[in-house]
Amino acid sequence: MTSHRSSISRDSLERLTATEAARLLAGREITAEALTRACLDRIAEREPAVHAWTVIDADAAVEQARVLDRGPIRGLLHGLPLGVKDLFDTAGLFTAYGSPIYHGHRPIADAATVSLCREAGAVVLGKTVTTEFATFQPGPTRNPHNVAHTPGGSSSGSAAAVADCMVPLAFGTQTAGSIIRPAAFCGVVGYKPSFGHVSRAGVKSLSETLDTVGGFGRTVQDAALLGAVIMRDRRLAELAPGEAPSIGLFRGPDWSSAEPDAQQAMEVAADALSAAGARVEEVPVPDYFAALTAIQQDVMAFEAYQALSHERRTAPQQISPMLTDMLDRGGRISFAQHQRNLASVVSFQRQADQLFSEHDVLMTPGAAGEAPRAVDGTGDPLFCRSWTLLGLPCVQLPVMAGSRSLPVGVQCVGRFAADLAVLQAACWVHEHLAR
Repeated sequence: MTSHRSSISRDSLERLTATEAARLLAGREITAEALTRACLDRIAEREPAVHAWTVIDADAAVEQARVLDRGPIRGLLHGLPLGVKDLFDTAGLFTAYGSPIYHGHRPIADAATVSLCREAGAVVLGKTVTTEFATFQPGPTRNPHNVAHTPGGSSSGSAAAVADCMVPLAFGTQTAGSIIRPAAFCGVVGYKPSFGHVSRAGVKSLSETLDTVGGFGRTVQDAALLGAVIMRDRRLAELAPGEAPSIGLFRGPDWSSAEPDAQQAMEVAADALSAAGARVEEVPVPDYFAALTAIQQDVMAFEAYQALSHERRTAPQQISPMLTDMLDRGGRISFAQHQRNLASVVSFQRQADQLFSEHDVLMTPGAAGEAPRAVDGTGDPLFCRSWTLLGLPCVQLPVMAGSRSLPVGVQCVGRFAADLAVLQAACWVHEHLAR
């Protein structure tokens, strides 16, 4: 046994970041079984309060870990426990998409991204809570920093599980703000890749134009490691902070809706990064940005009406009033209007490229402020809708605790398809914000 291995406490394995654990697993300094059991112990301790999971497959996870320990290093995620949002199909595991309509449903195949992660050696612990069809009806999950508050939606269970050290990595999806907002509320790193860069096969569809698969970790390198597997871009697995980036401070057209904590987080981050050597400058808000939120809402509603046509037709009484209202609105949007919206999106995407003519990334709020109380819902995705519509890569980073001692952060947004550069910049930012 190496001296490094002997220095690792069995009681603290679950607190390892994904990249730390991956290195130790690859060097056989810890075992996949020990790490899996540590995460399962943490779940047993905290799940009664946090409610992050819909199902835990403990026996299968431990057996898979043992198989990995007996064999060769499988891949980039060898031995790493993984949480899978209950929007993703998983072979043999209950998958309900956050809806009572699918109670007891067991898919026969994994979603493509789940299969890629298994192939790379990940140990699937179970399914994490999602809101109803990844929309707005809350699930039972609570914020691990204060269980009276929401973890956000729709990737509520995944963000809470990573934040509470139940698992080092977990999947999320974003159609409006469902990766970035939960990451902000739970104080973890959330990564939404460029649209279309990750397969959505086997993920319950809501919007063909918007749905994006990504995930959560406790560092930017963690999120990039997951991205390396699901995007099949091995460069992301070797992520390291580069030189100090040029950062555009983008307050956006909804700045007045940001709470004082969110506004302060932007100022704190800007000051800290400037002092560390980054060039931080205000970026004017283009006139067209004011229209993006409404268009995103219309595109999402129109396409959700189509995607959930079976559920609307066969089980309307099991759809929440909140989702029913959105679907009714989507049904009133004409095909011609939808095509005009999509044409506008293409135009706006071309124009948005100019936002990065002088800056590596834009820094902007990821949420309006701290997580609201759970009884008030999952929070407003206002500060994410535009970036999702534009299909740009986004990385949410924690900055500080707000006035109620809950996490507040910022998101870094980059040019389309420049995910590696965005993650490198975000890695530098996170490193210097954590000091």
